[in-house]
Amino acid sequence: MSQLEQAQAEYASFLQEFQSVIISTVSQDGIPNSSYAPFVIDEGKNIYIYISDLAIHTQNIYANPQLSILFIEDEAKSNNIFARRRLSFDCTATLIERDTDTWNKIVDQLQERFGEMIEVLKSLGDFRIFQLIPSSGRFILGFGNAYKISGDNLNQLTHITRDNR
Repeated sequence: MSQLEQAQAEYASFLQEFQSVIISTVSQDGIPNSSYAPFVIDEGKNIYIYISDLAIHTQNIYANPQLSILFIEDEAKSNNIFARRRLSFDCTATLIERDTDTWNKIVDQLQERFGEMIEVLKSLGDFRIFQLIPSSGRFILGFGNAYKISGDNLNQLTHITRDNR
């Protein structure tokens, strides 16, 4: 199996290791904020998060729907702290209106994945579902083993070299 084929196989299964995603947002004043949220994902690699209006990252998303998300290997599982496996996407956030068919479908998926806590969150009027739509990404498997992610379904990996950064 070639290095690219091996990377493609790891990319296909990498997200299955995670229940939450690190989200990086920017306020309307340009102040960055990093946080996290549990998520579900669909076939098109759209990520859905259920977050409170009271959170800074939610206010930032309303002000600037462009954000970055990160999935990173657990430090305890990494062979080298400087070369942790990681996947990042540049995304645009879209609010899913409450009590629509899409909202109900995503809430059901969240409840299936995270259990009764979703019932509690559904009763709180300040929680919102956002769809994070990735436009491009990077998948890093270690030193010299980094890939740009592109394509219609974000399924095309291109090895990053000095010539095509």
